[in-house]
Amino acid sequence: MRILKLTKETEENILEDLLKRSPNSYGKFEDSVNEIIANVRKNRDAAIFDYTARFDGARIDASNILVTEDEIKEAYDAVDPKLLEVIRKALVNIRSYHEKQIQNSWFTSENNGIILGQKVTALERVGVYVPGGKAVYPSSVLMNILPAKVAGVDEIIMTTPPGKDGKVNPSTLVAAKEAGADKIYKVGGAQAIAALAFGTESIPKVDKIVGPGNIYVALAKKAVFGYVSIDSIAGPSEILVLADDSANPRFVAADLLSQAEHDEMASAILITTSQTLAEQVSDEVDKFVAQLSRKEIIQKSLDNYGYILVADDMNQAINTVNAIASEHMEIVTRNPFEVMTKVRNAGAIFIGEYSSEPLGDYFAGPNHVLPTNGTAKFFSALSVDDFIKKSSIISYSKDALQAVYKDIAQFAECEQLTAHANSIKVRFED
Repeated sequence: MRILKLTKETEENILEDLLKRSPNSYGKFEDSVNEIIANVRKNRDAAIFDYTARFDGARIDASNILVTEDEIKEAYDAVDPKLLEVIRKALVNIRSYHEKQIQNSWFTSENNGIILGQKVTALERVGVYVPGGKAVYPSSVLMNILPAKVAGVDEIIMTTPPGKDGKVNPSTLVAAKEAGADKIYKVGGAQAIAALAFGTESIPKVDKIVGPGNIYVALAKKAVFGYVSIDSIAGPSEILVLADDSANPRFVAADLLSQAEHDEMASAILITTSQTLAEQVSDEVDKFVAQLSRKEIIQKSLDNYGYILVADDMNQAINTVNAIASEHMEIVTRNPFEVMTKVRNAGAIFIGEYSSEPLGDYFAGPNHVLPTNGTAKFFSALSVDDFIKKSSIISYSKDALQAVYKDIAQFAECEQLTAHANSIKVRFED
C-alpha cells in the first residue's frame, strides 16, 4: 500500500478522490434507469417479467414471481445446518440491540387544559431489496428486515433477483424467513425498485424501500424518492483504521483487506502516528493479498483507494478521521475509549484490537447498513427509527386558547395570513 505523509494537501486530495466514488457521479446511467422506471410504471408486471428474462435469464410470470412455502422449505433443506445455527444466533443479537431503540408515544398535560404529545406509528408496508447474482448476503437480509420487524411494520415485502433457474439462493430465503419477511418476490435491479415504488399487478406499492444494490438500484432509489421514502443511496464500502504504535500490524492489515475485497471501488485507509507501523502494515498487506481468494479485486481497490497516512500526532489524525467520515472505523490505540470521544463522524466505531469490522457485519447486533462517502457527517446507521413516523399531538381547552388567542392572531396578521388569524378569532366573537 502507498504510504503518505499526512498534510492538509494530502487530506484534500484524498477527500476529492473518495468523492469520485459517490453515487452522485453515476449520471451516465441515469437515462437507462429512468427508462426502466417509466416502463414499469406504464406496463407494470409485463415490464418486470421482460426485464427479468433479459437481465437474469429467468422465465418469471404471475404464477411464479412470489416465492412459495414449498420453495422456502426446499431452501431449508439445502442450507448447511451450521449456517442456520449461526443465523439464529446473530438474529438474537441483532433483535436485542434494535429493541433498545424502540420509541414510545408520549403525552404531557397541564392544569390549564393543554395536552401536547407525540404519537409514534410504524410504517404500514416496507420493501427490502436484496442483491442477487454472484453475491449472496444473508447478513444484509437480517440487517434490513429485523429493525423493521422490531419497529412493528405491518408488512415486509422483499425482492431479490432469481437465478437462471428461476430460484432464489437458499441462504437468502432462509435468512428472510428467519427474520420475518412476509412476502418474497423474484425480481431485481431498477425494475424491482420501480415495482416497489409504484406497484404492479403482482407486487404491492410500499411506503419505504431499504437495502443495498448496484449502481442501477442506487440510482433507481434516488429517482423514486419522494414517491416513497428510502434509507440512503449507498456507495462502495469503506474502512478507516486509526492506530498508534501499540497496534498489531497483522491485525490492522487483515482488517483493511476485509473491506477492500468487496469492490474495486472500496476504500481502505490506515491513519497512524507511527512510521514503523505504517511500513509493517504495508508489508503484511502484500503477504495477505498474495494468498486471498479475491486478490485481483483487493489489489485494484488498494491501487485506487487504499492509503496509509502517517500523522504528526493523534490530534491531526483525529481531525482527518472526522473529515473523511468513514463508513466503518476502527480505533486501535493505547486509550481507544478516550480517542472515541473525539470522533464526531463515523458510521460505526469498533474499539480495540479484538473488535474487527466483520464482527459488526455479521454478529454483534448493531446494524451494518451504514452511511458512506462522507455522509456519516449527517446520516446514521439503519435503525428502528427508519421504520416509524411521528405525529405531533395538540389539544387546547377553550380557556387555554382564550389566554393566548390574541398572540396567535397577531403572529398570523404579521405574516398577512388573515384567514389564519380569523380561524383563531372566530372562536371568541361576542
